Amino acid sequence: MVIKTEHTALYKQVYEYMLTRIKTGEWEKGRKLPSVRSLAELLGVHRLTILKAYQLLKEEGYVYAKDKTGYYCKDSIHQSETGEMPALHSYIQNSNLSEIHREPTFYKFSAAVIDPTLLPNRYLSQHVKEIFDRYPHLLGTYAPVKGDEELIVGLSAYFQKYDKMYIDEDSIIVTSGAQQGIDIIAKVFVQAHDYVLIESPTYSGATDIFVNRGARLISVPITAAGFCLNEVESLMKKYKPKLFYTNPTHHNPTGYTVPVEQRKQLAELAEKYQCIILEDDSFHEIYFQESPPPPIYAYDIGGYVIYLRSFCKYMAPGLRICAMVAHPSLVKWLIKGKALADNGTPLLNQKAFLFYLTSERIRSHMEKLRIALQIRKETMEEALKNHFIWDSPSGGLNLWVRINEEVNKGLLKNRALASSISYVPGYICDPHERDIPYIRLSYSFLNEQEIKNGLQKLTSIYDTLSKERG
Repeated sequence: MVIKTEHTALYKQVYEYMLTRIKTGEWEKGRKLPSVRSLAELLGVHRLTILKAYQLLKEEGYVYAKDKTGYYCKDSIHQSETGEMPALHSYIQNSNLSEIHREPTFYKFSAAVIDPTLLPNRYLSQHVKEIFDRYPHLLGTYAPVKGDEELIVGLSAYFQKYDKMYIDEDSIIVTSGAQQGIDIIAKVFVQAHDYVLIESPTYSGATDIFVNRGARLISVPITAAGFCLNEVESLMKKYKPKLFYTNPTHHNPTGYTVPVEQRKQLAELAEKYQCIILEDDSFHEIYFQESPPPPIYAYDIGGYVIYLRSFCKYMAPGLRICAMVAHPSLVKWLIKGKALADNGTPLLNQKAFLFYLTSERIRSHMEKLRIALQIRKETMEEALKNHFIWDSPSGGLNLWVRINEEVNKGLLKNRALASSISYVPGYICDPHERDIPYIRLSYSFLNEQEIKNGLQKLTSIYDTLSKERG
């Protein structure tokens, strides 16, 4: 029985069901596929729903139709009936976030990355030769799949020193950024039609990964107060999800931080309902006043939390280093997933990052970076205060700004782009792609004067549209 969920039209769920069977080889190349009638009966849907799914598979080059005989799986999904290569979107579904990033705008409020001038680039470049002197065979050596042993020791010591968490070295895997970590976890633990709980709003890159796995997404609203844990438990009990994706510290896009008591209870719920929590902690050290509470992982007793601690955003984005931490019983499966992904993060990146990680200078860099980002956040808030409303975040890189529901969101975006301004529309951060009345504005990429100039233009456009609507 196909169960309709909020985020995907029913025919698209059927399409994903069929596509999975084609890609896995269950429906063999060249064979005649089940009839519209038989699939409708099997899945408990109307025949027109099956027909619409088949038409989509045909348009994307996976199947072809023979008059009066039905649908057949193509001998090669890489070649259309005309001999042309199909479009890339035939194989990969993603949001429009990458398209927004490609817009050639000057005021990139869409970029949740740190201004490179705020990062210690020269400091690392001065020590590159020292790294090669210390490891003369660096470029001629592959890294272990699990990660460089020296870096793993360094990460374990770092967690203990700065986060008061004892993490055994056997529990750590080094990945090429948090995005790869999410992808590996999804491929290891999530199959087509598995239920996945995901925050709403959320990081769209995670949504894309789970959708491409054929998962059924169930949204869990996140607010400034965190989650409604009764609702979380109800969803776990009802749907028996494989996984709950959460970004509880300086959340992207809202900036919210889930309180300590809820973190403890989430770890308990994960064990009770045997649901893996994927905790994405990519902004842990970007706080403005007080450091954040310990991760959910710190309260995990049953081994159901997988913790991703990325350092990309604020230390060395170009090195793409993330620590994936899990119970040893899960690590053995995650290593297999990592091997399939790239057989090991580049050793040069790991050794260079180890230099960052063990440097006392990096601690002073982080203190200065937090001050610089807080100034930029306050600059943005001052520029927005008479036009929008938002919850001021205690860390992270973004403001999650509410807009008037009566303002035409499409016109706002188009007029902003015409003024060389880009931001992230709310629907991109919604796991169901609902047209919610929010935009994400990032204060980390532009300097204070650029923030003021860009927001002066954006608020002028917004005010004009508000008056037109009124």
